[in-house]
Amino acid sequence: MKNALIFMSIAVLISACAKRPDAISPISMGNVFQSTPCNTAQSMLNEERASLAAMSLAQNNAANGDALTVFLIGVPASAVTGSDKEGNIAASKGKVIALENRLLSC
Repeated sequence: MKNALIFMSIAVLISACAKRPDAISPISMGNVFQSTPCNTAQSMLNEERASLAAMSLAQNNAANGDALTVFLIGVPASAVTGSDKEGNIAASKGKVIALENRLLSC
């Protein structure tokens, strides 16, 4: 019984850790950019890719920090500091896909 409780506690802590950016699925944006002019869509895509790269770096740092703090103190740091960017990355990935699809029709 004691081992089961320890195992469940570890599982809960690990699941609270920040995900790696490549493990985050995009949020569907549909055809939200279909009426955007092609040159505007291209500049928006460039900006969004840069933003996604910066958020991905921060997310990797949060995941690394979580791995360390769970090992040392048993609590993921991103849960305490709010450094997990999972939702923002998912939205950004969806925006990049929608903008790329818009540019395919240009």
